[in-house]
Amino acid sequence: MNLVFLGPPGSGKGTQAIRLAEKVGLVHLSTGDVLRAAVKVGTELGKKAEGFMTRGELVPDDLIICLIEEKVASGDLKSGFILDGFPRTMPQAESLTDMFTKNKIGLDKAILLDVGDAEILKRLKGRAEIEGRADDTEDVIKNRLEVYRKQTQPIEDYYRGQSILVAIEGEGTPDAIFERILKVAG
Repeated sequence: MNLVFLGPPGSGKGTQAIRLAEKVGLVHLSTGDVLRAAVKVGTELGKKAEGFMTRGELVPDDLIICLIEEKVASGDLKSGFILDGFPRTMPQAESLTDMFTKNKIGLDKAILLDVGDAEILKRLKGRAEIEGRADDTEDVIKNRLEVYRKQTQPIEDYYRGQSILVAIEGEGTPDAIFERILKVAG
């Protein structure tokens, strides 16, 4: 089973992706984890990405795509995977499709955790308070959601056009959300 998890910041996609990966024995591949590992090991791509990361900038699509290509080429994903945080842009989604076609890998589903803005605001403000982050104000959160919509709406449409997008109600208890995911993932 090969899956992509999509959803706005605070939708719970990382939490649910890890949980599903553990339950059904898939590799959980977070782009953040891949970037940090490449930097730690000191790969050429990791060195390039490190500069952007230390400046607090987004790592460009071409570097992210190369890092994912390395992971695909390594064979680590052959037993099934969940991509979390990738793709985030249309160029990334299109490159992923090309990469999978070249490596004879199929994408079974793109699971979208659908969560309303009010719930996202509540979750992210709560998370900011717990983590002591003063930068996650309501205005900043609303901006992050707007950026997410601009980048991700085309990706949702892209996967909908391939008939693999499945929207899951992302509100409720983590256990209830996980049960909904299990029903569609299998």
